[in-house]
Amino acid sequence: MHLPFLGPRHKKNGDAALTAGPEGLSSDPEALAALLSECELLRSQAERAGVRLDGSPASLEALDQMAPRWRDDPETLPGLGHDAGLYLGTVVVRTVPGAGWRIRPDGEPVVRLASGRAVEVVPAGQEWAACGVPELSQLYAEIAET
Repeated sequence: MHLPFLGPRHKKNGDAALTAGPEGLSSDPEALAALLSECELLRSQAERAGVRLDGSPASLEALDQMAPRWRDDPETLPGLGHDAGLYLGTVVVRTVPGAGWRIRPDGEPVVRLASGRAVEVVPAGQEWAACGVPELSQLYAEIAET
């Protein structure tokens, strides 16, 4: 995810740190988390299926149970997969102690765990949207263990 509207970034510990500026977002982790948690396309699909996305691991299980109607729409699939990855990251950041969002120098968001491991959640969400495996709840369980 390239976020050019965030303004200039500076490298810090191998990640890009967001900087404050009139056209950018401050380095406030809560503001970044709020931005990345929007997942508008995924939320609309989930709402139509009666699934409530509340930021909990249980909501990932509910997403895994949704009928994948989006796979018939090649225009929806990439965006939905992207949102699914961001939502997975949102749940990890909200529920796994020490986890937080980082923006790589190429503009892609990753989840950095307390152990220092960086998890690329967007490709995982895209795989889930395209073929259903690995399940988001399974990915969450694996990430939360480390």
